[in-house]
Amino acid sequence: MGTPQHTIGSGFGARSTADDVLRGTDLSGKLAIVTGGYSGLGLETTRALARAGARVVVPARRRAPAEQALAAIDGAEVDELDLADQDSVRRFAERFLASGRPADLVINNAGIMACPETRTGPGWEAQFAVNHLGHYALVNRLRPALRPGARVVAVSSAGHQLSAMRWDDVHFTRGYDRWLAYGQAKTANALFAMHLNTLGRDAGIRAYSLHPGAIITPLQRHLSRPDMIAKGWIDTHGNVIHPGFKTPEQGAATAVWAATSPLLTDHGGAYCEDCDLAAPTTSNEAWSGVRDHALAPSQAARLWTLSAELTGVDAFGPAGA
Repeated sequence: MGTPQHTIGSGFGARSTADDVLRGTDLSGKLAIVTGGYSGLGLETTRALARAGARVVVPARRRAPAEQALAAIDGAEVDELDLADQDSVRRFAERFLASGRPADLVINNAGIMACPETRTGPGWEAQFAVNHLGHYALVNRLRPALRPGARVVAVSSAGHQLSAMRWDDVHFTRGYDRWLAYGQAKTANALFAMHLNTLGRDAGIRAYSLHPGAIITPLQRHLSRPDMIAKGWIDTHGNVIHPGFKTPEQGAATAVWAATSPLLTDHGGAYCEDCDLAAPTTSNEAWSGVRDHALAPSQAARLWTLSAELTGVDAFGPAGA
């Protein structure tokens, strides 16, 4: 395991909001890129960063709804990006690099969960392709814009507990399970951040992953109401009834904290939750804690190699460093 996983006493907790975390922080002159920053947790992340003075670029698959959602937020701008399409990732990165602007924060927030079996590109399983490979390629292509002190934050999930990397069948070609596919993709998010931190450390780049908490957002669009009622998340009217759920404002807090807290400077590669480092767990079903398989250096390096082979991009490796 890399960074020891133990609480560091941030002063914040599960009910802290993104605004709480940023109170008194001046992000004027900073530029953040937040994927999916126009909906759910991403929207709250964008709002909080912009209120603190940051310029926020929101790459969005659906430009019109994104522009509508962000219209009232000073300092936010929209560009086009489909994480399922590697050419779209390349085009967005090229446009951003051509602008000549440096990036201080990249928050890999967009994602899909428990979707029906879907294939993208050359037959990649969609949750792995969107949640991991799209973000992997994005960060690598943005490498020239990441200045010393930049932070990359990967929004993982307690869902990582459901599955380690399935090296013998990463793309679920021999039987698809939507929850195991989600779990693997979220494990990949944590491993990505861990290895990125290793590769970017000498350049002053830090990376972190996190579990935002359980929150009802558009992420659940592939779950039916009966699904969520059966899990005890909502009632028959769609109201959240589970006491462990957070509001979107609370759910965005850990990503914002990971992106900005000086307490994390010496904890690069860590997995966070509730605005602190997460504790280790051996559970497959807990809503908190981090499994060893999501923080194993050898697994992180292996995933990076696979991702470079699949996408054809590796800006942090020996040839690209």
